Amino acid sequence: MAAHAATFRVRTRGKGTQEITGEVERIVSDSGIKTGTVTVFVRHTSASLVIMENADPSARADLEAFFDHLVPEDTPYFVHTYEGPDDMPSHIRMALTRTSEVIPVIDGRMALGTWQGIYLFEHRRDPHQREIAVAVVGEK
Repeated sequence: MAAHAATFRVRTRGKGTQEITGEVERIVSDSGIKTGTVTVFVRHTSASLVIMENADPSARADLEAFFDHLVPEDTPYFVHTYEGPDDMPSHIRMALTRTSEVIPVIDGRMALGTWQGIYLFEHRRDPHQREIAVAVVGEK
């Protein structure tokens, strides 16, 4: 069994999704692992990861609008607002999604579906620097 790990940073533009599939693909390729899994992990509590459609951006726009409706920033009973009105909503949105994704690696490539991409889902209004950790394990 072989293992390979790497990290990379993503500068977000504020709330929304940013595709990171290409960077994860590069790390999987660099690992030399042909069969196994890749785990992608975001090291933050106000951003998350999602596997989402990568063909039509309106699908991601709808996802973002849904979360804005589901966890609005003007919720009057939130106490944790030290960093602003998007502080607690960003933590709840993260908790409702995921901080990691595990994807099979087959023949040295991620086994994503035709229309699937890996996205960093930024839940804060302002741009942030986010760190992504990637671990690939399997057979070379």
